[in-house]
Amino acid sequence: MNPIPNWAFYALGSAFFAALTAVFGKLAVTGLSSNLATFIRTIVIIVVTAAIISLRSEWQKPTSISATSWLFLVLSGIATGLSWLCYYRALQLGPVSMVAPVDKLSVALAILMGIVFLGEQLTWPIALGGLLIVAGSIVIIVF
Repeated sequence: MNPIPNWAFYALGSAFFAALTAVFGKLAVTGLSSNLATFIRTIVIIVVTAAIISLRSEWQKPTSISATSWLFLVLSGIATGLSWLCYYRALQLGPVSMVAPVDKLSVALAILMGIVFLGEQLTWPIALGGLLIVAGSIVIIVF
């Protein structure tokens, strides 16, 4: 049996905090514009991330970051913002127990995009996991 890779602990942390995000987000958008809620959340993220970067002394001059990194960071930021706006609106309209799992279709889409755009390998465990996510989302949406 292989030891658990370091990235898996961060991925599990991400899943845990994403679950908290869904619950706290659902509570936040009650009686509040989902767009305003996303804006406030973004400000909090900026403050927390800046504090972490400061504590770890990880600041860099913007000119030391490559143009390619800037391009993809900007595109990623746009995608993240649009994702969050859609997510908070979905939470406002639907139950967290349905919205959060359907949102995880992003995992199956990321698998597909990783294969198509990044040349990653599709293995049986990855294919099966992706298909199960898709199947689960279909069950939640249709039934």
